[in-house]
Amino acid sequence: MGGSAGDEELAAWVVRACAELGLEPLGVGERDAILDLARDVAHHVVRPGAPVTAFLLGVAVGRGADLEETRARLAALVSGR
Repeated sequence: MGGSAGDEELAAWVVRACAELGLEPLGVGERDAILDLARDVAHHVVRPGAPVTAFLLGVAVGRGADLEETRARLAALVSGR
């Protein structure tokens, strides 16, 4: 993401949300990977699937799954691999 006001607002929101939930700050790479997955689900599956997929990713990671591995599995599912 490239430095727009929206990017700054998103970054600030993520910091506040993580603090509110007692979570470690989310890295920019992690955030962007989640946004990319949500975008792909919205465009290639169904739009309402984007937030649901992000939620499911969070549940899986909260239960101990690796973020990147789980994100990659879901991305492959979206692309039909």
